[in-house]
Amino acid sequence: MELRIKILYTSVCHTDLSFWKGENEAQRAFPRILGHEAVGVVESVGDGVTDVKEGDYVIPIFNGECGDCIYCRKGTTNLCGKFRINPFKSVMTNDGKCRFSSEDGKPIYHFLNTSTFTEYSVLDSACVVKIDPKSPLKKMSLLSCGVSTGVGAAWKVANVQAGSSVAIFGLGAVGLAVAEGAGARGASKIIGVDVNPEKFDKGRIFGITNFVNPKDSSKLVHETIREMSGGGVDYSFECTGSLEVLREAFMSTHDGWGKTVLIGIYPTPKSLPIHPMELFDGRTITGTIFGDIKGRTQLPDLARDCMQGVLNLDGFITHELPFHKINEAFGLLTDGKALRCLLLL
Repeated sequence: MELRIKILYTSVCHTDLSFWKGENEAQRAFPRILGHEAVGVVESVGDGVTDVKEGDYVIPIFNGECGDCIYCRKGTTNLCGKFRINPFKSVMTNDGKCRFSSEDGKPIYHFLNTSTFTEYSVLDSACVVKIDPKSPLKKMSLLSCGVSTGVGAAWKVANVQAGSSVAIFGLGAVGLAVAEGAGARGASKIIGVDVNPEKFDKGRIFGITNFVNPKDSSKLVHETIREMSGGGVDYSFECTGSLEVLREAFMSTHDGWGKTVLIGIYPTPKSLPIHPMELFDGRTITGTIFGDIKGRTQLPDLARDCMQGVLNLDGFITHELPFHKINEAFGLLTDGKALRCLLLL
């Protein structure tokens, strides 16, 4: 069950950046159309598609939800047996073929169930979410990945409580989305950790109350955070994809109950820098994909929260460019000058 959508707005995420740079890509198919954060309008639908129709506005999602498999029927996970995230997947699920091709008929491969860096894209119906046509479409594109991942990590994975303390390692779009989510839940202390102090002013807008620049002290970051938070924070979020940072995030939480949520993407297989005995102190660590949000059934609720002002998406879009300047967008993200650069098709 497939549909074709016209992409209206799309943005560049660090995952796109990693693939664009070709990091650890030896076994992955090229050429392929990258992009996975977007909003579009349904141009046509294929056989069996009943939940969306031509003219509906939709958000593509890389972590699909078929609704029928054992994972989808289980209420405790947002994984899907057919459409879970798989960076090696490069074809459609239905027949194992591509819907894109070059002028000479050679296949152009798909990316993360979405491929949004194109005027039109073909997706499985399990990988699109219908949204209110009155919603601010530019902002809705953010819900395809970064914002939903960060907010979901705070709300669903950590279940941040009012009055609690939080440390966020990495103040890119995902990290700031964690701050937005934690603030909406009433966290009283939100500590932002980043080596780039230029990000701190933006962090304050998103509710971060304290900042730590690892370059400013000879102490280990977790030691500084423990001093700031009376022995450690209740929750920490690792948003950088660095093993060294992951350990600091884990050790910054309070013994007995501290919880670390792993969000950052690691391009190659790594081992956790944690000794098993350290888990006996009561600290826990868990990872998340898409903030544990079930895309088709739960993302519409998050979109409504944004429209009702529970969450503020205004600060995430820092730049807007026409699509033909996409390489400039990659440059802005590489240089740390953009949270999200929106590309207009």
